[in-house]
Amino acid sequence: MTNTLLIVFVKNKTLGTVKTRLAKTIGDYGAFEVYTELLKITEKVANQVPYSKRIYFSNNVEENTWGNHIKTIQNGANLGDRMLNAFKDGFNAGYENIVLIGSDLPDISETEINEAFEALKTKDAVFGPAEDGGYYLIGLSKLIPEVFSNKPWSQPSLLNETLKTLTQNNSTFSTLKTLNDIDTYDDLIASKFYKNNKILQEKIQQLND
Repeated sequence: MTNTLLIVFVKNKTLGTVKTRLAKTIGDYGAFEVYTELLKITEKVANQVPYSKRIYFSNNVEENTWGNHIKTIQNGANLGDRMLNAFKDGFNAGYENIVLIGSDLPDISETEINEAFEALKTKDAVFGPAEDGGYYLIGLSKLIPEVFSNKPWSQPSLLNETLKTLTQNNSTFSTLKTLNDIDTYDDLIASKFYKNNKILQEKIQQLND
């Protein structure tokens, strides 16, 4: 076992439960197709980096996906609780540097993940800022529970409030390149991911004709 762990939070692919904000514009089937493509990107990138991996599903473990990585279910009343518990699992298992990503970021690459682990060699925490004010990646070299409690989840002040907490705790941190996740139709059509995926464009067009 290496001392580095990559955690991936995955939503189970259930129609009507993935990319719900996007579904308001392109429908549940369109949102499902988009999330399916985003999952493929996330899995490909995760498999290209040399760290231990644990896959945390939202509702139930899908044994026929994600190869032989450890798979389990997210545990907690809200996103903060679920991430905190996942980090606790990792540190309790003996990992020293842990990075967590979601599965809806089309521009995630090995670069961001490798840079995050590099940052954790000298910092307590690292974040990948999202354009909407949240973050697409969080890494810790020690457990900092305050990062996950009483935070404005899904709000544009999330990252700023989180960094403020770290500053108040005298914890060190760094940030990566800002990227944009896909939450809305505007996010989707502005992304290279969508512009370069003609098959996905055709599927969504057919679904909405």
